[in-house]
Amino acid sequence: MAYKISEDCISCGACADTCPVGAISEGDGQFVIDADTCISCGSCADGCPVGAISEE
Repeated sequence: MAYKISEDCISCGACADTCPVGAISEGDGQFVIDADTCISCGSCADGCPVGAISEE
C-alpha cells in the first residue's frame, strides 16, 4: 500500500531525500508521492519532521 502526504506538508523536502526509489516530487504547494513508484518502505514517513505522511 502506497504512502500519501497530507496537507500538513511544510515542503521541506526531507521525505524526497529519504525515498530510495525517487517516488516523491515537489507538487503544487507540497510534495507528492507517485503511488505506482512507491514501494511502501516507510522511509519517507520516518523522515517527515511534521508527521504529514501515512499509509493510504
